[in-house]
Amino acid sequence: MAKRIKEKTEKINQTRDRRPVAKAKYLRVSSSKLDLVNDLVRGKSYNDAVAILSNTPNKSADYVLKVIVSAGANAENKGLNKDDLYVAEIYSGQGATYKRQNIRGRGRVDQILKRTSNITVILDTVK
Repeated sequence: MAKRIKEKTEKINQTRDRRPVAKAKYLRVSSSKLDLVNDLVRGKSYNDAVAILSNTPNKSADYVLKVIVSAGANAENKGLNKDDLYVAEIYSGQGATYKRQNIRGRGRVDQILKRTSNITVILDTVK
């Protein structure tokens, strides 16, 4: 039985994606606002992406910049050079939604949805 487990883990390690990844969860901005910023840097080199995001006057640009810098630090930790990296994949999805209530007249209640999102950045080396 242990032999089969070792074979499975060896197969998983062979097919594992070794690219540097960084994620941020439960950010207080909607994913549709993050998608606008993600499109600016998708496919760009690491240094260009950092330059674009640091000069973009947008709250969501700060979040994306922080995640890209974290992915760059992960790449350096794996022994890669930051000058050879580019943003291979960047996407954002919907996170948990905070539900709040706003009291109205006649005993009614309006629901306020405070949306959150998750960002994933995957860097890769230029070939």
